[in-house]
Amino acid sequence: MAWLSLMSMWIIPIMIAFILLYGTFKKVPTYESFVEGGKEGIHIAVSIIPYLIGMMVAIGIFRASGALDSLVEWVRPVLLWIGLPPEVFPLAIIRPISGNAALGMVSDLIAVHGPDSFIGRLASVMQGSTDTTFYVLTVYFGAVGIKKMGDALKVGLWADVAGFIAALVIVSWMF
Repeated sequence: MAWLSLMSMWIIPIMIAFILLYGTFKKVPTYESFVEGGKEGIHIAVSIIPYLIGMMVAIGIFRASGALDSLVEWVRPVLLWIGLPPEVFPLAIIRPISGNAALGMVSDLIAVHGPDSFIGRLASVMQGSTDTTFYVLTVYFGAVGIKKMGDALKVGLWADVAGFIAALVIVSWMF
């Protein structure tokens, strides 16, 4: 285990040194390239702010209005039948929309049920095995001006469903 600790401590500095040396070897102005990349990064960050605010407001309205709670109560019998705790279902709804909101839900579930409970483990695995599909599509596609995202949305949502199902199956099997 000592080698793993040593490797984790040195991997980033080694990668940075390698990139700088490789850039120097290829006669690339590394500092100027870094500064130019920083400028582009700031421009992109500023351009996605309206999309971020829109997503956060929509999620806040969805949760505060009680619509999420009503949806959970409506599907509760089906959730119990398939073995999915109803407490975790809101995570499956919010996770494709916002990573921060989903992380807040996971934190709440762990605080209430404990990290070693079935719900705590399932929420943790669901958080790690899915992505923020709508967030990625809205923010990044919006930032570069892509209007039609049909296939990307379908594939992303199917990947999320697969991640949720895999999380439920694996956590049920392992714990």
